Amino acid sequence: MKGTGILPVLIKMKLGIVGLPNVGKSTLFNALTNAGAASANYPFCTIEPNVGIVAVPDKRLDVLAEMYSPELYTPATIEFVDIAGLVRGASKGEGLGNKFLSHIREVDAIIHVLRCFEDTDIIHVDGNIDPIRDLETINMELIFSDMEMLERRIDRTRKAMKGDKTLADELALLERIMEALENGKTANSVDLTDEEKASLGDLNLLTMKPVIYVANIAEDEIGSDMSGNALYQKVKAVADSEGAQIIPVCAEIEAEIAELDKDEKEVFLQDLGIEESGLDRLIKASYSLLGLISYLTAGPKEVRAWTIKQGTKAPQAAGKIHSDFERGFIRAEVISFDDLVKCGSMTAAKEKGLVRSEGKDYVFCDGDVVLFRFNV
Repeated sequence: MKGTGILPVLIKMKLGIVGLPNVGKSTLFNALTNAGAASANYPFCTIEPNVGIVAVPDKRLDVLAEMYSPELYTPATIEFVDIAGLVRGASKGEGLGNKFLSHIREVDAIIHVLRCFEDTDIIHVDGNIDPIRDLETINMELIFSDMEMLERRIDRTRKAMKGDKTLADELALLERIMEALENGKTANSVDLTDEEKASLGDLNLLTMKPVIYVANIAEDEIGSDMSGNALYQKVKAVADSEGAQIIPVCAEIEAEIAELDKDEKEVFLQDLGIEESGLDRLIKASYSLLGLISYLTAGPKEVRAWTIKQGTKAPQAAGKIHSDFERGFIRAEVISFDDLVKCGSMTAAKEKGLVRSEGKDYVFCDGDVVLFRFNV
């Protein structure tokens, strides 16, 4: 049997949007997903986490759709979770503390929203605007929660060592992480080998999760270099020190943009003097942060982006479409997106020898356009 498959095997990756009450977190989520999460000028209007599936912007799909006029157009997606705001003392049960911490433990990465604009009409839970204080408040609650979890693991490991001396290395690693947390540092600030990180995986430490900082800015700062925003610059300094990304976004304007159709959106962005919305940049950055790339399939039935982890080999990439593709993998016919567009069609590309036949050891690249051959 040869051909294309159905019943995709999906990668589910979640990013949790966190922040203190009234920093623009739920407004940002609404703009991302149009899911209608409650947004109000008081703490805790988001009680349960809202989940939204968001399309990853990819202009390559638009080009392929022009070429093939497909019946279906299916972009890659990523999942965002709007997690209820927390306050100081969350790790001890203050506010929605335990709910917040349990929900954030389930996500793969964190989008940390920080307010970097003044507005006397919007109440801040601490009375004034200070994004560094807000950042430290959330970090400390995550650190306290991780310390409790580590303490329990260390106790268990010490007891188990009485009968198994091979656990000494594990105990030393746990104690090294605990020392960093006790000094107010996050777990991901500790220099760890890949093997050590893997051994900590089942702990699911909150402060091990990768982070993107979103600076919620004023409308008149959209498209600027942000050099005049002292609050933003402070957050940027922290992000730079951590090797993390920071993306300036005006949540209110992004919510307006999200309501527009494609043509209206393009005009609106032109009026603002920018090429793409802050949310598009955030979605792409989130996709990359999780180590994800897309390969593409194209034809009159469907143009589609398939999500895989960086480093995925051909049979496993094929399995994302259908398990039969992986089980009966023969080869992958591959061409780069750019080469396909230059040639104008797959037939022309084959005539020029630009379509490669790749075997089981081929590692997929972002933007590969693929046809799988399989036999089961």
